[in-house]
Amino acid sequence: MTSVTTGPAPHPLVVRTVAVDDPGEDLATLVDLLPRDEAFAWVRRGDGLVGWGEALRIETRGPDRFTQAQARWREALAGVVVRDEVDLPGTGPVAFGSFSFDDDGDGVLLVPRVVVGRRGPTTWLTTIDTAATLGPAPTLDAHLPPHEPVTAPGPVTYSDGELPTRRWPEVVQRAVEHVRAGRVEKVVIARDVVAQAAGPIDTRWLLRRLAREYPSCWTFRVGPMLGATPELLVRAEKGLVTSRVLAGTIRRTGDDEADLARAAILAHSSKDLEEHEYAVESVAHALEPFCSSTNVPEVPFVLHLANVLHLATDVTAVLDGEHSSLTLAAALHPSAAVCGTPTPEAKVLIREIEGLDRARYAGPVGWLDADGDGEWGIALRSGELDESDPSRMRLFAGCGIVAASDPASELAESEAKLEPMRFALRED
Repeated sequence: MTSVTTGPAPHPLVVRTVAVDDPGEDLATLVDLLPRDEAFAWVRRGDGLVGWGEALRIETRGPDRFTQAQARWREALAGVVVRDEVDLPGTGPVAFGSFSFDDDGDGVLLVPRVVVGRRGPTTWLTTIDTAATLGPAPTLDAHLPPHEPVTAPGPVTYSDGELPTRRWPEVVQRAVEHVRAGRVEKVVIARDVVAQAAGPIDTRWLLRRLAREYPSCWTFRVGPMLGATPELLVRAEKGLVTSRVLAGTIRRTGDDEADLARAAILAHSSKDLEEHEYAVESVAHALEPFCSSTNVPEVPFVLHLANVLHLATDVTAVLDGEHSSLTLAAALHPSAAVCGTPTPEAKVLIREIEGLDRARYAGPVGWLDADGDGEWGIALRSGELDESDPSRMRLFAGCGIVAASDPASELAESEAKLEPMRFALRED
């Protein structure tokens, strides 16, 4: 394991948070503030956080990437002067984070120089300056990035990624055979597709479209990863914990009456209910060491998104002691929803039969503040920007495989899960 901390030097950092006039009520308003580069986002239904610039970077690698990131974050906070006039979760010092799915991957915490947040009627501005350059109280107008027109990516072509589409059903069938043989009860198989745009991909175009079309998802950007995730791995706020678990999916038809019938089918599908139960149990079990009480609803609800319907359960709990949102995210990752069950066996099986470098797909992505409060999602329905080619992205989707899974149906489900990013890349 290695870790690197880079960022501001020799003068102490001063973090200031002030309330500002709300810039508007549109769902994508916060996203509208972002510059083209060095941008961060975590937005849902108009609330959330956006940021730009880079004041501090913490990089880690290996099985201890979460623990090391938490330790480096605490070290960084020890030398920071904080002036917080708002005092809400997400005010004061905030780091956006993204971590790999696999233990041999990496993780990063990034602290923006400017953060704008909104929660209900309250909007705030957080700035980070060195004491040597500290000026008057910050204002939003003074810290907005230069205006640059948002541009569409132009025509986009799609091609196979590391795992060719024609081979994906074969991999799913192999997974089904392992499940039926009793090696695992569930395993999640990922699929990737490469998007090649005619011109550079302006991430603001994608984020605005995702925030508008998928308001109940968490629209995010951290480093090269961006997307709209419907799955909240964990939220920790003032001692209360929430995790939204998704497992069990059916594609929407676009006809409201037909989709209501499909929702009823999903809610009674033994295959999908079995898959969902594994995911919920894994989350509840992972939270037990950190919580004094946990509430798990007996029956899931059906979450309606623009492209699919999901079985969903909101698990809630009360923290027992001081545990940060990042600590909880590390304990919960990977859940059965993105890996399988039993988790160790499912991880081994994924490596054996999938052969896909997931990078940060299906890894935790989100933010935390100085108190440890924060929100972490799972990088689903996501894309990874190609840092060597600004017109290229790798898109991801995944499906949970159980004994009753059918390869053709799983391929169709993966196509449905790729739709949000394909929609975001379109010009219309």
